[in-house]
Amino acid sequence: MALLCDGIACDGFIWKYLWESLALRTKVAHFHYRGHGRSKAPADPTHIRVEDHAADVAAVRAALGDPEVVLFGHSMGCQVVLEHMRHHAAKVRGLVLMCGAPGRVTHTFKDSDALARFLPRVIETVDRHPRIARAVFGSVPPEIALRVAMATGEIDSALMDPRDLVPYLEHMVDIDLPMFLRMLQAAGEHSAEDVLPTVRVPALVIAGDRDSFTPPRLAEKMARDLPFGEILMMSATHVAPLEQRALVEERINTFLDGLSAPAESRATPA
Repeated sequence: MALLCDGIACDGFIWKYLWESLALRTKVAHFHYRGHGRSKAPADPTHIRVEDHAADVAAVRAALGDPEVVLFGHSMGCQVVLEHMRHHAAKVRGLVLMCGAPGRVTHTFKDSDALARFLPRVIETVDRHPRIARAVFGSVPPEIALRVAMATGEIDSALMDPRDLVPYLEHMVDIDLPMFLRMLQAAGEHSAEDVLPTVRVPALVIAGDRDSFTPPRLAEKMARDLPFGEILMMSATHVAPLEQRALVEERINTFLDGLSAPAESRATPA
């Protein structure tokens, strides 16, 4: 089974094409984080850390009957997958980590720690003026946000259908802003880098060479630190699975084929 873990403020848009490819060969499961998509806001508003999402992965696996799984993570989902591996590595056959890093992402966003430094002030402002913040945050039409993303190079409209990003932008408008900001802050202070050397299953890292959200050097280091890690670096941004869908699907299928091979035929780490 393939279990898909989103990035923050996402409710599945990134898996649009990959889901179809995976479904041809295995069962596919996907869940929404607390306060995302169809999931209600957390009963305890402080339980929005990466560790909480990782615990939810364990609950989802149990609800599915605890099958063997390949865990997929995109963006913050990479942190969730790795944190889950800290305590629940049994029956995990492999990892696919896309456009992400093991942690402290607000300290490396656009290769700067500016987001980590200014985020507390933003949270304080939103808490003081919630109605104004909500009005401003929700007033930007998804179509305008899409044009900005294209103009600034955050997505490559020559490689993807820009309309594939609209569900994400619509979800961003609807999400609870204070919760989102605190969840982002928690992800920025979390790290599962210490987990990487302990991962004893094959891991495929997929990255875009123009990903400004999580710079590609972080993906390269993550692949090196994983004992059975390998990397696919592509000409793409943070939404590589949408921009290079054929290449991503082909490489993932090859990776999954390798997981099906007898254990003795797999390469061992140096």
